[in-house]
Amino acid sequence: MTRPRILIGCLLIAALLASAAGYVLWRRGAVAYGQDAHSLRLQRASTILYVDRDKGRVQQATRTGRVIGAGPACQRAAVAKKTLICLRALAGPMSTQVRVHTGGKREPTVKLNAWGDPSRARVSPSGNLVAWTVFRSGDSYASPGQFSTTAGIYDLRNGTHHGSLEDFKPILDGKPYKGDDVNYWGVTFADDDRTFYATMGVHSGKSTWLVRGDLAERTLTALYRNVECPSLSPDGTRVAYKHRVGKGRWRLHVLDLDTGTRTPLAEKANVDDQPAWLDNGTVAYGKSSDGTPSVYALPADGSGSPHRLVKGYSPTLVTG
Repeated sequence: MTRPRILIGCLLIAALLASAAGYVLWRRGAVAYGQDAHSLRLQRASTILYVDRDKGRVQQATRTGRVIGAGPACQRAAVAKKTLICLRALAGPMSTQVRVHTGGKREPTVKLNAWGDPSRARVSPSGNLVAWTVFRSGDSYASPGQFSTTAGIYDLRNGTHHGSLEDFKPILDGKPYKGDDVNYWGVTFADDDRTFYATMGVHSGKSTWLVRGDLAERTLTALYRNVECPSLSPDGTRVAYKHRVGKGRWRLHVLDLDTGTRTPLAEKANVDDQPAWLDNGTVAYGKSSDGTPSVYALPADGSGSPHRLVKGYSPTLVTG
């Protein structure tokens, strides 16, 4: 082999090794705490917590887009009442660590391992409960190469791990559903630390449902079809969610839980995200624009137009 060919071969090997190392570092959430991590005190209510893709960490910003703090390395995050949940991908496939920081502590109070890749995260309004969703593969009902999801809930008050929502009892059309072809994602909490909402996917019927969960009874009651990644409004009366409008396409809607009225929001682009309420009249969400994920906000009544807040994704409101 000639020297130029040897040199080219060495360069190709080095490039492959560098790419592999970069992937492993991303999986580990390699951006560790820096000096600015101490500035994430979560004390300024009505600011926005989100994940900055370029920096690979949590950021805090005002609604005008001014960054005021940075925190741990995460792929998904959420916050409420000084409780921060951070989903961090680990080295190796289908491996995530759920890290929960309480009381503004730099080091996590709770660490849990989950089988899957980071997808969604939420904290209850009280800060007592955390929930996560991960993508995974290998379920018996899934087609080869198809991903499914799993969601779990943890109670910080007593350390109760409620396990996967697949261990709860689903109720569909007023009757217990006996099929094993269901999975869940996108948890959102009510303010009573008992009630929550999530998405239930039924593979045999190719349908999705908004379900109301009861932690005490361990039940999941189906309410409305075609509701994905719900987010409960602060007043508990409405749900912002993804409404499927085609294969791989969703439009943001708001559902009135009492009347069943659905309102399409002014964002007409495809949005594959769990929205978040900034107040009872404003919804925030992540959207990719020109290949760059950014957080946008718009009115919850269908009026107005989207406006960009910050560059990033996975937004939630910081509460006091």
